[in-house]
Amino acid sequence: MPLSEQEQRLLDEMERSLYQNDADFVASVSGARRGRVSYTTLVIGVLIAVLGVAILVTGVVLRQPVIGVGGFLVLFAGVLVAFGSPRRSLPAAPRPSSARRSGSPARAAGGSFMDRMNDRWERRQGGGDR
Repeated sequence: MPLSEQEQRLLDEMERSLYQNDADFVASVSGARRGRVSYTTLVIGVLIAVLGVAILVTGVVLRQPVIGVGGFLVLFAGVLVAFGSPRRSLPAAPRPSSARRSGSPARAAGGSFMDRMNDRWERRQGGGDR
């Protein structure tokens, strides 16, 4: 079911507001940092995976399942290192809302996001008696 023109405008306004007021949140969920490839990490992961394959083949040749399983685990770890997400540091602790951008009157007044959006919508419609 498509959105009405009024609902589409409200959705666009909410999206613009999110981009303006919560830039840190948008950056954390947009996945912009996932686009960067660390070639050093990729090469190290591939080398670990090749070592794992060598250990796995050695375990098969020697008919030692323990060595083969160990080789598989090393291979798996190498793939995780090569293609895993680059998480270098822990995420910063969330700052209190007053420390972010206190210039916005809606943020300073408090309340949930939807409450602020409803208040703004009512003010636009002429029902600003709240």
